[in-house]
Amino acid sequence: MGDGMSSDPAQLSAGTSAKGKGIVDELTVRVGAATDTGPVREQNEDAVLISEPDPKMLETNGLLLAVADGMGGYQRGEVASRIAVDTLKEIFYESPLEENEIPDRLKKAFRTANERIYEDGSAEGQQNMMGTTLVAAVVKDNDLTLANVGDSRGYLVRAGKANQVTQDHSLVAEQVAAGAMTAEEARESQHRNIITRALGHRNRVDVDIFEMRLLSDDRLVLTSDGLHDYVNEEDLAQIPLAKTADESARELISLAIENQTNDNCSVVVASFTEAGVAPEDVEPEEAEERSSLLVPLLVLVGLLIFIAIVIVILQMG
Repeated sequence: MGDGMSSDPAQLSAGTSAKGKGIVDELTVRVGAATDTGPVREQNEDAVLISEPDPKMLETNGLLLAVADGMGGYQRGEVASRIAVDTLKEIFYESPLEENEIPDRLKKAFRTANERIYEDGSAEGQQNMMGTTLVAAVVKDNDLTLANVGDSRGYLVRAGKANQVTQDHSLVAEQVAAGAMTAEEARESQHRNIITRALGHRNRVDVDIFEMRLLSDDRLVLTSDGLHDYVNEEDLAQIPLAKTADESARELISLAIENQTNDNCSVVVASFTEAGVAPEDVEPEEAEERSSLLVPLLVLVGLLIFIAIVIVILQMG
């Protein structure tokens, strides 16, 4: 794909970003995404997805977001990641969903994508086998459902902290879980990019599902390893909390490049606020000024209440 902005967020190309918004029951969600080839690679094998279904399908199925990180021979990784996000969107929105059907539909979409990538790669011969990671999120009402295969991650930012929800399917992650390696050693390991589960590597694949309730002021961050390997969790939390979703996506990509990422890097950021209240509608300076005015106002109200109570007591006496 060439440089430049595409009108369809699902078709984002290197170095671009997009944003959107929608009402999710009592929460408003605003989304930004960015992807970049990075300073080392010649082509971008990542793909990002921000779905834009019609209002009726958004109501029944929810908002679908995803990041895929392709791997394979020349251009094969790009093909794999594109098949993954296109198939995910196609299958997930193929028909309206009933309550509690999101996990099963995600699994079906992941497995269909896996079959298509595996068959495409097999048809090209063993030397052209390809694969991709895929992490997807569905936001419906106040519920969040995450699904993943591989080491692209889903983080939930809450109470000022970036919490990794998904589990990496990688050699070093398995060693950390087994106690054979520390998390710090895993980050520095030369084997950290060895994936133990991916779409397209085998004709069947297991899909991890995570479900949780969303709270106002939560942030969701989906990343490829070219970003989360080079941006610490403090920045993954503080940047989305301090900036709009679109600005956060751009800044996180810039930070990964500044920290000398050697891979393609992609991110999707979603912010959640009470319906009708959007933090990005208020500049940080304005928010600080409002906060500074709130304290004396509360003191004044408290004083008036105290005076009123005293007057009532004197009248009763």
